[in-house]
Amino acid sequence: MRLIQFLDDTGGTRVGVVDPQGQRVQALDGVDSTYDLATLAIRNGRGLQQQAALHGTGGGYDYPQLLAESRVLTPLHHADPAHCRVTGTGLTHLGSASARDAMHQNLKQQSDAGTLTDSMRMFQWGVEGGIPQGDAPGAQPEWFYKGDGGIVAAPGAALSSPDFALDGSEEPELVGLYLIGPDRVPHRLGFAVGNEFSDHVTERQNYLYLAHSKLRACAIGPELRVGELPRDLRGTSRVLRDNRVLWEKPFLTGEANMCHSIANLEYHHFKYAEHRRPGDVHLHFFGTATLSFADGVRTEPGDVFEVELPDLGAPLRNTLSTIGSGFALHGVRAL
Repeated sequence: MRLIQFLDDTGGTRVGVVDPQGQRVQALDGVDSTYDLATLAIRNGRGLQQQAALHGTGGGYDYPQLLAESRVLTPLHHADPAHCRVTGTGLTHLGSASARDAMHQNLKQQSDAGTLTDSMRMFQWGVEGGIPQGDAPGAQPEWFYKGDGGIVAAPGAALSSPDFALDGSEEPELVGLYLIGPDRVPHRLGFAVGNEFSDHVTERQNYLYLAHSKLRACAIGPELRVGELPRDLRGTSRVLRDNRVLWEKPFLTGEANMCHSIANLEYHHFKYAEHRRPGDVHLHFFGTATLSFADGVRTEPGDVFEVELPDLGAPLRNTLSTIGSGFALHGVRAL
């Protein structure tokens, strides 16, 4: 099942089921948000798809038209953005199968020479222990915080880069969408396409600036895929400028292309009690091995990012813009 949130003809928020052809959306009756639908599913001990099937449909909509009119919202949100945490894990993907052996050999050469960087050492830990074979947790991944629900841009909306940023570039990723139940148990609703937009120039100055580089906007959607996720996911990431493709590259994700299992990444995020507060929403990015910045592309305001992952529905498109931070040196007022 593929779900979206969208604005109906009156401007109200609705939950809809996308048909297999990606052309029509059937609105669900009795719920105004994915959050409400998931809350009912948890309360009734049902899966999200089972709960959705109990709701009648209140009319059909043209899906491409909803997208064209920017009426499709991010697939999961909390009414209070402060109760939505946006996070991610890095150094999780192996890349293509042909690159895997090369990376392993490169790791061995660096290790033998005693020149393994901190990042490569963490990546090696993931390669060696990121997929647990039993009940014990595997290697701990790199983890970062991006912000609360206020940073999430809807499909088709602008991705705003602050004026103090040194770069603003895409990161095509798989995103897990979660709601914490009243018993503090995290419930995974499903997965969506994401653009984990970051400042790579800031990050490359020093890896200790990673935390700064991740405090940026991001985009998720348009669809929430409910149910089992294919192990091998293949998509395409593009940057368009003046309606022409400036850069394009395939990317791989899913557990067949990762050095950590999804379960291991989820454990290391939700093991912290503060990440299991009842009623909170979590949007968690699982990492990538493909980005235009690595190929020398420098983005500009007006560039369009397009992340296409067919197994998760329609592509995610957003336009880069620049905004003022609204803050200056000596902006703190003493009381």
